[in-house]
Amino acid sequence: MKKNKKILIGIFILISVLIILPFFIPIKTYLNEAEKLASAELGVPVTISSGRLLLLPSPRVVISGVNVGEGDTLTIEQLAVIPSLTTIFSATRVVDIHITKPTVKKEAIDIMLALAGKKTDANNEPKMVNVRRVNVNALQLDWPNLKLPAMNAEISFLQDQQLSAAMLESVDGALSAKVTPEQGEYLISIDAEKWTLPVGLPLLIDKGKLVAHLKADRLDVSRIEMELYGGKVNANLNMSWQKGWRSNGKVKVEGLAVKEPSRLISKAVYLSGQLSGNGFFSSAAKNADRLIDNINAEFTFKVHDGVVHGVDLIKVASLLTKQTTGGETAFDDFSGLANAKGKQYHLKDLKLSSGLLSGSGQVVIAENKTLDGTAEVEIKRSVSLVAVPLDISGTVDNPVVLPSKAALAGAVAGTAILGPGLGTSVGIKAAGAIDKLKGLFKND
Repeated sequence: MKKNKKILIGIFILISVLIILPFFIPIKTYLNEAEKLASAELGVPVTISSGRLLLLPSPRVVISGVNVGEGDTLTIEQLAVIPSLTTIFSATRVVDIHITKPTVKKEAIDIMLALAGKKTDANNEPKMVNVRRVNVNALQLDWPNLKLPAMNAEISFLQDQQLSAAMLESVDGALSAKVTPEQGEYLISIDAEKWTLPVGLPLLIDKGKLVAHLKADRLDVSRIEMELYGGKVNANLNMSWQKGWRSNGKVKVEGLAVKEPSRLISKAVYLSGQLSGNGFFSSAAKNADRLIDNINAEFTFKVHDGVVHGVDLIKVASLLTKQTTGGETAFDDFSGLANAKGKQYHLKDLKLSSGLLSGSGQVVIAENKTLDGTAEVEIKRSVSLVAVPLDISGTVDNPVVLPSKAALAGAVAGTAILGPGLGTSVGIKAAGAIDKLKGLFKND
């Protein structure tokens, strides 16, 4: 009994020593040296708030409050380096690294690219430490105009420090990714479920899949599949950066219910119906973040069995008044061509048809989201059609659709000369011809 008691006391003392001993080891000196070495290697200031050596549950160095770069380009709440016990006395030590709550700003990319270049130059130097595995908990990208969820990651390396595999998953489980080497390049596979796009319109993706191959100076995304709003989107993308940044690709949409997406653009005037179409896009820029500003895209579309909410085109064309807010216009088909150049959009060859009316037009959406366009609506009146020219103005958030000034003046003049009905129709038709003639000279 006494012998067992002595053993228990001995174990208790050993554990106590292992817990207390690290507090007497002067690790601050090593942290100061680590700051200098890291700053020299990265070319930017590196600071470490505190650190300690732990012997339980296994030997490890834990440092807290790591800041890299000016303005905290990269911050890490806690970083633990855990050596493999079997290599602790070897010439090359094998370690695992655990990183907790890192925050990465966009400027950190430049630091990482510079570090990658240095590693390539020093590739033949003997390594004193090999990283076997890196675990990352709650990684947060702090980039402007990009809202990504916190991510967990597990990255493993081969003995020569080449990537073996990388697994990433969002904390909420909506997004997961896997990166694996494949014949001199990297295969990237991303899956999404109930995930909101982090850039542009906050579209909700019910299910998504992306497959890509990353090479030295290009990214080939062979497959992008998304199920959203009852429809499907298929696309591909090629991007290269050897001499400047270039991208191009194609996109196809089938059966997408446009009511909710179009309400994200404007709550005043929006569409419902089923969207189908296809198009292409390309861009070139000196820097990657300028690609979207230089985009050139065309998309041919058609919306079936829908409604224009917020505008009653029949009322606008029939009453010839400035009261244009409210109401709706049902249609069988609405089609056109959407062209994007930088931040300016041009919707042209627009055609709308239903049992009561048909219409055509075009509209330019400027960078500041103001609208400048024209349209013509033909309303069935007994055996003849009256084509009423319309002006489109206002903004994307608050569009204004009015009969053109020429239409109003023509209606008044025709009614005064020939009387209501026939005179009004003749006056409107004359106004439409004048507007078209002006448009020809304007386009020239």
